Amino acid sequence: MENRKNFFHLHLISDSTGETLISAGRAVSVQFQSSLAIEHVYPLIRNRKQLLAVLDAVDEEPGIVLYTIVDQELAGFIDQRCREMGLPCVNVLEPVMATFQAYLGAPSRRRVGAQHALNADYFKRIEALNFTMDHDDGQLPEDYDEADVVLIGISRTSKTPTSIYLANRGIKTANIPIVPGVDLPESLYRATHPLIVGLVATTDRISQVRENRELGATHGFDRRHYTDRATINEELKYARALCARHNWPVIDVTRRSIEETAAAIVALRPKLR
Repeated sequence: MENRKNFFHLHLISDSTGETLISAGRAVSVQFQSSLAIEHVYPLIRNRKQLLAVLDAVDEEPGIVLYTIVDQELAGFIDQRCREMGLPCVNVLEPVMATFQAYLGAPSRRRVGAQHALNADYFKRIEALNFTMDHDDGQLPEDYDEADVVLIGISRTSKTPTSIYLANRGIKTANIPIVPGVDLPESLYRATHPLIVGLVATTDRISQVRENRELGATHGFDRRHYTDRATINEELKYARALCARHNWPVIDVTRRSIEETAAAIVALRPKLR
């Protein structure tokens, strides 16, 4: 039987960037494998005129409405219009905010975009991103002791995307490719500050990813050698042995998303300090 998916409209209305809503909507919609959400994202909605245009668009393509609007008058207007249209709508932040208020015994300030304020955490993330981009793929090895995390692994073990995700959490991350027969920089062995983590995956997974990779016309490049399972298996054995020799923890990324790998790395930091 043909596997057909049902499509539905998911309207995400935010008075800020909409990142919170997108994450929440996708986290839930992925649990319904027979249905696929058509996302409509409306960021920076902060007045009634903007909201009226959004609700007209919702009326044209009815579906589920999720919103994060801290202005209670605008939030009430969304609830009212959705009731009139017979559509389900959820104020994603309100139940959480009510719980905080009840526990803390104080009302919230209801400040739009408060999570994006230009505070110390914001500038820490920017600094971490700059550091991470400068130290991608083995660059600037003399600075490794300034990193919070150094990721090592053979080609196609998600070092770069994991590094960038960690940097978005304010964690300065460098990454270094492991190539059998090529020594890692001496500065890595001397570094005392960073957590050094090896990333590995199954031979089949790495071969598959390498085969799908768009490769440039690198002079002398041997594609068959690059994707050969026996060669990859030897690379992985070398990487695991290297990590074992230096007591560096190893994470298998085969069935992990970037977010899950990053969470595992963050969890290791306090344990190894």
